[in-house]
Amino acid sequence: MVDIALDPNMYYPTHSPTQVLYKAAELGYEFIEMSPLAPVHFWHHYPKADDALIVDLNRAQRDSGVRIRTLNPVFNWSSTDEAERNAQVRNWRRLLEIADQLDVREITSEFSGDRNTPRQCEAQWYRSIEELTPDFERYGIRLNMEAHPYDFIETHDEAMLLVRGANKDWIGYEYCCPHTYHLSKGAGDVERMIRDAADAGKLREVHIADVFNHAANDGNRYIVNPPGADVTVHQHNEIGFGEVPWETVFSTLRDINFDGVLSVCVFGWHERADEINKKVLARLQAELG
Repeated sequence: MVDIALDPNMYYPTHSPTQVLYKAAELGYEFIEMSPLAPVHFWHHYPKADDALIVDLNRAQRDSGVRIRTLNPVFNWSSTDEAERNAQVRNWRRLLEIADQLDVREITSEFSGDRNTPRQCEAQWYRSIEELTPDFERYGIRLNMEAHPYDFIETHDEAMLLVRGANKDWIGYEYCCPHTYHLSKGAGDVERMIRDAADAGKLREVHIADVFNHAANDGNRYIVNPPGADVTVHQHNEIGFGEVPWETVFSTLRDINFDGVLSVCVFGWHERADEINKKVLARLQAELG
């Protein structure tokens, strides 16, 4: 049985950290994935959740019936600047304390380095993992890694090599559907990638959103000016507004008996957030619930 979680990103401008739990319940969700939210944890910053907020979040979990299933922090722990890396390791240690107090036992994150220095970033990531291993193991928290556009690891195959190289049973992999075409350099071979992670015993979470293939039509599906600018464009659209082969995604997940987390992470459509999140939940329940 899968756990379907809502990433409440589209509600962050209008809802407090506790209110998003009640909002998720209103939409029919039993879980949320708490992505970067300034009062709790935010991109590359020291987590700000204090004891009072943790008490409030735990009360909201009990009263709403919605559990914080995963946290999704982004900390620059692969930085080639050693002072920065050390600061981000400290951020991780505080985040793990918060996760433990919220009874969150699974965290999904990014490698978070510079794609212009991939070899050096890889070394720094492994160094951070070595330093944080006692903390993850003390709390009994699992970590799921995802490759991300413009990170030093952008493809599925490279990400799986790093995850397996860490050689830790608590480090797994998250397959991100809206990154499908970056993960595969435009190929979109979702079945191969999902099965590869599952066969390695590493597939623990799947992010659910649609995207167009940036590599299609001579690379002109998206147009960036000036041509060749050092940027990466991708989207997190609702299912059906993109080119992810969803029938293949769902049939493959059923075939491998996937029983991890499905995180609904549609971004940028705030004016239709309720409609979209309800619709995607219903689709996932019909396909994999």
